[in-house]
Amino acid sequence: MNFINKLNAAWAANDSLLCVGLDPDMDRLPAQFRGTPDGIYHFCKEIIDATADLACAFKPQIAYFAALGAEGQLERIGAYLRDRHPHIPLILDSKRGDIGATAKQYAREAYDRYGADAVTVSPYMGADSVEPYMEWRDRGVIVLCRTSNQGGSDLQFLEVNGKPLYQHVAQLVADKWNSNGQCALVVGATFPEEIRAVRAIVGEMPLLIPGIGAQGGDIEATVRAGRTDAGAGMMINSSRAILYATPQAGEDFAQAARRVADETRHAINAHR
Repeated sequence: MNFINKLNAAWAANDSLLCVGLDPDMDRLPAQFRGTPDGIYHFCKEIIDATADLACAFKPQIAYFAALGAEGQLERIGAYLRDRHPHIPLILDSKRGDIGATAKQYAREAYDRYGADAVTVSPYMGADSVEPYMEWRDRGVIVLCRTSNQGGSDLQFLEVNGKPLYQHVAQLVADKWNSNGQCALVVGATFPEEIRAVRAIVGEMPLLIPGIGAQGGDIEATVRAGRTDAGAGMMINSSRAILYATPQAGEDFAQAARRVADETRHAINAHR
């Protein structure tokens, strides 16, 4: 099953557009996971088990693992998800962008080492920096388009032939790069009007939408702007608000994460 089919199946099976981000911050983990050789793995495993029936995808951010030398734990997390919850896609959030030969190694890292169903990439270096990821035709390639940070406007809103650059990126991916039907785009929830503009350009293409929860994106505005005619088409990501739902990261962290994930899923579904 390829990434797009797997994502469609997860949307339907869990009645969910919620993507749960896995950003393990050692300073915020419950005490029982700090300072142990596999604490990140066990923390993420419990989050996955608590929310797998509420999510359409899980999205580990590689920097949170690599900074702590925890890449091996990320490998174990991918293997665990494939074994215990094989119907839920794993998106590796690495935002890679480099020349073809190097990009091929990054693709091997994402797809072979971590077993990711999809990976986030930067379009800045052009088609030959993205093509190596597309050699894995069953995997997803999620291209940065309109990011949720304020500084994204520095480049993404530059006018090119009368349109902002992010819209050119959306058009390029939809018209040329998505020849295998495996692409998606990153568009931030903090800019619902831009979500609407991208949706008009790309049709049914999936959108990975960060920015709700801790970043303050409006759920209703996001869903109304980004939903497809079928009421789907989005992976709306929340990370910190779910992972650290208890202020003191107590023993009930998994139950609290499930509660917030369920509330978020219901809030999204209310506007589909």
